[in-house]
Amino acid sequence: MGVFADRQEAGKLLAKKLAEYRGTDAVIIALPRGGVVTGAEVARALHLPLDIAVVRKIGHPQNPEYAICVTDEKGISICNEAEARAVDQDWLKEEIERQRKEAERRIAAYRGKEKRRELGGKTVIVVDDGIATGLTMRGALLAIRKEHPKKLVVAVPAAPYDAELALREEVDSIVILEDTRHYLGAVGAYYDDFPQVSDEEVIDLLKEDTLKKT
Repeated sequence: MGVFADRQEAGKLLAKKLAEYRGTDAVIIALPRGGVVTGAEVARALHLPLDIAVVRKIGHPQNPEYAICVTDEKGISICNEAEARAVDQDWLKEEIERQRKEAERRIAAYRGKEKRRELGGKTVIVVDDGIATGLTMRGALLAIRKEHPKKLVVAVPAAPYDAELALREEVDSIVILEDTRHYLGAVGAYYDDFPQVSDEEVIDLLKEDTLKKT
């Protein structure tokens, strides 16, 4: 059995740990797709607005599931430098651009005509359904920091201990429900029910938030 029944339960548990932010100027930024399910529960419980940061993984050419870089729609990228140097640089440049365009497409699809929330001077709580290497989260944090938030918080249900230690250097606060030193090998291993999340589900969850937009 997993630690959490599903992403919704994990979100409710995270919200309890984040109760101090209820009704404040904080903004929940979720990482699609799965992180939006978890983040929506946090936003709902704390009466906070919900938005997204889309970060795309650049997988190793021989193992696409293994991220060597991540990038967002603005081309803000972060890499595992040793791994990135070891691959064909022309391929890497092209793949980063391809994933940048995919991030741009997803943002347009997910957000529609809604504008990105202003994060400057706000408390920003970045939520995902779990962390494996931490590269995707680091990419999101890099982009968000450029908007000069007042406080930066990471909140996830599970993460490897070494990833937690690295992230603590980059944020003001971190909330992890399961910061295990014996990582189970995949985020999905912490859940009893861990289905694929569709674009449509992400869009619906973000639409629910439009009533809170100001």
